[in-house]
Amino acid sequence: MTTTDDVRRTEHPEGTHGIIPTPRGEVDPATLGGPAPATPPQRPRRQWGAEKPRPPLPVIDRPARPSSTWLGGLALVLTVTAWAVYIAQTVVGHLIDNGVHDSRFLGQTIAYVLVMSLLTFSAFNYLLARQGALYRSRGHVRVPRAEIDAFMAETRPSMTVLVPSYCEDPAVVRSTLLSAVLQEYPGLRVVLLLDDPPNPGDAAAAESLAGCRALPGEIMALLSEPHARFSASLRVHEAAAAEGGASSTDDLRALAKDFVWAAQWLRDQATAYPRASHADDFLADEVLGGLALDFEITAKALFGALDNGAMVPAERLSQLCRRLVWTFEAEVSSFERKTYAHLPHDANKAMNLNAYIGLMGRRVRQIETRMGLVLRDTTDEDGWEIPDSDYLLTLDADSVLLREYCLRLVHHLELPGNERIAVTQTPYAAFRGATTRLERIAGATTDIQHILHQGLTYFGATFWVGANAVIRKVALDDIVEVSYVGGQEVRRYVQDRTVIEDTESSIDLIAHGWTLFNYPERLSYSATPPDFGSLVVQRARWANGGLLIAPKFFRYARRERKAGHRVPRAAVALRFNYMASICWASIGLVFLLVFPFDDQLLSPLIVAAAAPYFVAMSSDFKRLGYKRTDVFRVYAFNLVLLPVNLAGTLKSLQQAAAKSKIAFARTPKVSNRTAAPALYVLAAYLIALFSFWTLANDVIDRNWTNGTFALVNGVLTTYAIVAFIGVRNSIVDVVLGMAHWVRVPATERPRRNKAEDAAPEGPPPVDWEAVLYFGPDHETAPDARPKVAITSAPLPRRGDTRARQRT
Repeated sequence: MTTTDDVRRTEHPEGTHGIIPTPRGEVDPATLGGPAPATPPQRPRRQWGAEKPRPPLPVIDRPARPSSTWLGGLALVLTVTAWAVYIAQTVVGHLIDNGVHDSRFLGQTIAYVLVMSLLTFSAFNYLLARQGALYRSRGHVRVPRAEIDAFMAETRPSMTVLVPSYCEDPAVVRSTLLSAVLQEYPGLRVVLLLDDPPNPGDAAAAESLAGCRALPGEIMALLSEPHARFSASLRVHEAAAAEGGASSTDDLRALAKDFVWAAQWLRDQATAYPRASHADDFLADEVLGGLALDFEITAKALFGALDNGAMVPAERLSQLCRRLVWTFEAEVSSFERKTYAHLPHDANKAMNLNAYIGLMGRRVRQIETRMGLVLRDTTDEDGWEIPDSDYLLTLDADSVLLREYCLRLVHHLELPGNERIAVTQTPYAAFRGATTRLERIAGATTDIQHILHQGLTYFGATFWVGANAVIRKVALDDIVEVSYVGGQEVRRYVQDRTVIEDTESSIDLIAHGWTLFNYPERLSYSATPPDFGSLVVQRARWANGGLLIAPKFFRYARRERKAGHRVPRAAVALRFNYMASICWASIGLVFLLVFPFDDQLLSPLIVAAAAPYFVAMSSDFKRLGYKRTDVFRVYAFNLVLLPVNLAGTLKSLQQAAAKSKIAFARTPKVSNRTAAPALYVLAAYLIALFSFWTLANDVIDRNWTNGTFALVNGVLTTYAIVAFIGVRNSIVDVVLGMAHWVRVPATERPRRNKAEDAAPEGPPPVDWEAVLYFGPDHETAPDARPKVAITSAPLPRRGDTRARQRT
């Protein structure tokens, strides 16, 4: 690739990263994947039974056929009918026959009916949300790109992309940042919110942090050449558009060549991108390659218009050239809240976001105090101005966006009638080509959730899913909570009471009159845990917090009904099921596994009530490119996750009783494998053994129905242990867990200083700086001093390329 303004990264004496020109003709080492490695990255070995490499799911789902919607409605009717007949015929009939004086049977009946009713309620809500998604697929019409371009030519709402990152691999973060900066959106600001300890003692952690800090400069340097080229072209096309009329053949040919050049540039970057996983394949093929394909098709259309002598309006050429400029136009920077002593350092993603959002729209300067480095408001021209934005895009550091994500979602928010939509998103899908069996099934459940979230929007029950979302800034300003800790202002835009901060913030938004919306296209993707250890961390986080949020939602619904406002029952049911179903599903399944219920209660009618749920799910798997039999694998998957979900439920109850917060647990992304907690592994074996023990007892007692249930659970749990956890891995995890339990950490006695022992007794010296800053009683205030290491940094200034990386 021939370049004219090649650039490269260099180290500055101050320790920051800057950009300096490279002499013409010298090979540019900066590529999207960094300098080419000496040897190609080693890809993880693909398990037998994993997913073969395949293209991702289509952006737009095929419209559902009328027969599908009819069958979906029939499934809802059959579920309710079978459950009602079971209650009326089996339960009531048996109670009348046996009488209410049989306390054992009465207790079993109440427990069984309650458990099965809650499970049937969850199945019904799945079918209901699915039905809403089918209706939406039939009614969605994609907005033509020319309409969006014309709209953005007149209205250009500002947007800031916030990428919270904690101890992430720089390669993972690089993919996320690249998918963000290559959005076809004008004036995009991308801020990497690094939450790592500022001065890590571990060498590997320090290297990883340095790599992440360098990413903004590397990406800005990379995009400088195409941005400069297309900016010069845009000035020519805008001048022609100002005169009006049709474009000249020279302008048409020049723009077509620009699109060819852009496509080839992207192809070169895709070829050079290091592919260490199927997520890297997606970035190279679908983000870089997909954008290149779009440009190639546009170039062919322009050449076709040129060959046919078409009179293309100069304004349309200006719009197309603007698209090239916007694609490569982004300001990338980073921000580290733990550098500043006055900002909240709570160990969760929500406060990482809140710390930066609270600074937006302000001009500040850095001040070194006794407490550490702090930011103070200023009116000085040389202060650090943090621009405000009309919209925020929150993007997890392991997620990837397709090229039109920002344009289409913002265009929808700007349409008349959508002024009260606070959050819009495309629920993320899973990367295809999973290398492990567990990742394949976990990805299948992720893709199923995409369907369900589309259905939630149909019934007005949308939840904000935190992996990616476009948020109206004024909506966050409307729900912000301001408190003071140690005299310092703390702004909470996103609630951090639970680790599912997006769910609670959804309730806050609807309580303030805002709505949420899932855009009916598939424009975002996110990583799925490849092993049981990392999956445990993720699902334990998801299982915690729903019970804490449900009361807030019911208070909102009760308040709305008292005010005379209608709250749809379908929305109430779907929201309640979303927040609390993990709780009753986990407890209910434990009851069914542990207690051998009377054979009279296990009626075929209750099986008939559950059958539409499993049939519909198997059909959804087939439509998403999986196997119908994966419905059994998902059931086995949920069996081994039962202890994890139950622990999350108990953690919620503990947190409610203690009125405390817990730290956010990042889903690990490691090249090898994350060890799972030994208790969860042993619990999976216990479920399998107990199921087979129950089967043996049921055979003796001739309780064939309960025995069949125990047999299915035992076989599927055994399959899940072998296929998803691995027998060898489970043994290793248990041994590591036992070693951790018995290991006693060594303690060192504090060394006494002989000089201190010999020193005469007397009043200690006065630390005058501490007294003047904290007050005379500073030594009695344990929270007065910062708890993190503080690193001073020069004040970022406008126009300083080094400052952009620190901001």
